[in-house]
Amino acid sequence: MPYTPPPRDPKAPPVRINLLSDTQTRPTPAMREAMARAEVGDEQIGDDPTTNLLCERVANLLGKQAAVFMPSGTMCNVAATLSHCRPGDEILAHETAHILAREGGAHAALGGFQITPLSGADGQFTPDTFRNTLHPRTRYQPPQILVSVEQTANIGGGTIWKKSALDEVVQIARSNGLATHMDGARLLNACVATGITARDMAAGWDSAWLDFSKGLGAPVGAVIAGSRDFIDDVWRWKQRLGGSMRQSGICAAACLHALDHHVDRLADDHANARALARGLSQIPGVEVQQPETNLVFFVPDKSGVGGAKLVEALNKRGVLLAMMDGRIRACTHLDVTAAMIEETVGLVREIVRAT
Repeated sequence: MPYTPPPRDPKAPPVRINLLSDTQTRPTPAMREAMARAEVGDEQIGDDPTTNLLCERVANLLGKQAAVFMPSGTMCNVAATLSHCRPGDEILAHETAHILAREGGAHAALGGFQITPLSGADGQFTPDTFRNTLHPRTRYQPPQILVSVEQTANIGGGTIWKKSALDEVVQIARSNGLATHMDGARLLNACVATGITARDMAAGWDSAWLDFSKGLGAPVGAVIAGSRDFIDDVWRWKQRLGGSMRQSGICAAACLHALDHHVDRLADDHANARALARGLSQIPGVEVQQPETNLVFFVPDKSGVGGAKLVEALNKRGVLLAMMDGRIRACTHLDVTAAMIEETVGLVREIVRAT
């Protein structure tokens, strides 16, 4: 089943603990102040200094020649595939990848691309699986043009691709004439957790992007980076898709503030996720996937409470999370405190004991 936020009972108390997603973060007062002070211009003609600065910083952060500011990570993925590929081309990605399962079929609808799903544990395919899926280029099969990975792998449990695996995928792709794309929605979570820089993590990938509206806490925006020629093509698609903006510096200022103040603190989210997993795993009948970053997936079925029932019961107590692919997903972020984690564990224990 896809991502299904629970319906809010109109009689339910206000949400006090929001573990639905790191997209639920609210801009901090300091971020709002930075947005209010932003120097702006017309982004469409390259005249917004704050947006230009953000793009320069992300390009440097990821070790690429250029970058462009986008309204969303989905638009980053869509514009990237539209730039890399032509109708009828084949893209290789994990079977749970957003480009395949969670972007409304945009890549098929807008680009006419075939996305071949690759299997693998924890949201990741192995280099060998990738290699074994490649076929000779003949007129009988679609041209295999692009391979895509998610760092971190969301549905896999927020798992981190190892640098060695990323490098091997790049080597195989280059040897076989494929371009490479990294969906880096939570790339900086992986960097903070491993100590590997974003530049090193994205090395060899033809395109990569960062989402600022997840753990980094900005209200909107993502930035995709690559070669200058690639970014020129992305800009064309940004224009076509209606993503070209005017005084976008107000939004870009939030992203710059996030880079300055919200990256290192991702470690707090990871610590809270580990604490949540540890507490949940001590409740009889609750099976928990140990988190690598800020996502905690768990199944309470053996406790006597089904996942949907537990989500509903927590919702009635002001705790918001959701079912995702048959499991409950909890996501920690800058609006979630250690005290909230402790309270959530206590509420789950109380609900289980009452069954």
